[in-house]
Amino acid sequence: MTAITRTRRNIDAPAFEDMQRCVHCGYCICDCPTYLALGTEAESPRGRLHLISALAEGRVSATAGLVAHLDRCVQCRACETACPSGVAFGRIMERGRALVLRGGGGRPPLGWRLRASLASLLLPHPGRLRFLAGLLRFYQRSGFQKLVRSTRLLKLLPGRLYEMEQFLPPLPDRVLAPVEVTRPSGDVPAHRVALLVGCVTPVLYPNLHEATVRVLVRNGCEVVVPPKQTCCGALHVHAGDLKAARRLARQNIDVFLALGVEAVITSAAGCGSTMKEYGELLKDDPKHAEKAATFSALVKDVTEYLVALPFNAEMGTVRGRVTYQDSCHLAHAQKIKAQPRAILEAIPGLDFVELPQADRCCGSGGVYSLTQPEMSWRLLEEKMKRVAETKAGILATANTGCMMQLQAGLRRFGPKKTQMAHVVELLDEAYRAVEND
Repeated sequence: MTAITRTRRNIDAPAFEDMQRCVHCGYCICDCPTYLALGTEAESPRGRLHLISALAEGRVSATAGLVAHLDRCVQCRACETACPSGVAFGRIMERGRALVLRGGGGRPPLGWRLRASLASLLLPHPGRLRFLAGLLRFYQRSGFQKLVRSTRLLKLLPGRLYEMEQFLPPLPDRVLAPVEVTRPSGDVPAHRVALLVGCVTPVLYPNLHEATVRVLVRNGCEVVVPPKQTCCGALHVHAGDLKAARRLARQNIDVFLALGVEAVITSAAGCGSTMKEYGELLKDDPKHAEKAATFSALVKDVTEYLVALPFNAEMGTVRGRVTYQDSCHLAHAQKIKAQPRAILEAIPGLDFVELPQADRCCGSGGVYSLTQPEMSWRLLEEKMKRVAETKAGILATANTGCMMQLQAGLRRFGPKKTQMAHVVELLDEAYRAVEND
């Protein structure tokens, strides 16, 4: 493998030092969902790394076939957990996609450019997302969705509108209206934390953020929700649009560091893993490199933070049999697996049962369910088979993207009576149940 020359044109190319860590042992392929599904080397982490290396060194161009292999990577990072050599495959894939998007090896694919443009046009703009949510809410409430689904009209339309519609969860009646500061009533707060609201969660799961705030307050936290925060940039990073991701990261860093909090909390694993890697994203930025490293050290997943406190054990009873699906960017990117389980096992009345292959990707992968719907459904169907084996009435996870994906899986494949919940929602229910016990 020859060293990659970094120029202004390929400054975001994968680092030679990252790629040379791979010793081609093959441990990764046993945990790669696309390799397990398709059985071809080009759909494995090892194979994709070889393609990215050849692209970065100019030995191949970004042909449709090569781009397709990169696009089919769900970026679950299970290979990183399996790798004995510590290959940072997530970073390599992000940089490989950035190289393609910036024209390294040929003109970037139209689909990739559209994806990056849509992410920048929508995600950092709450007003636009609320407007879109209003249209979708009308579509669902007016009866038009029922008509469309009964007549299969979407299958007659171009593109992937049918698949997008199938993954759409029922929209709530409202969007989140966050309170800027919430304090424990009558108590001097023991902790002061900030909460990342994010971009899509306030529209799709406002109850989750409200539950997160209540849980944090119950554990002695003053919770600050700065209004000038923005999208974390996770989908931009995954799509290779590192320029846009850096712009969003700088804004979040400046906003959150000015608050003087002890932690920046998120209830979305994908957001958390990206923010914990702001230090890497901005390591060459002379104005923000040091601040980015400081910020990344403050970021905590809500389950991680609560278990470290430790969390208040005064809870009421929540009846049910629950299983837990590991979010890839919590289990593999952040190496957090025990904490969500510790919370679930501590809730009185919950019968926790382990999910077979719990850390195998559900096929969400940010927008993967929209860009690779066939593979996404394939992975999701397998996941639902494992869920059915547990006979659980509650399926818990710790990431909003996974929640949306798993809800779609329950609707299409079942088990139909199983309910979807975030871990923190169940903890919030237990705290509120104290009064009823």
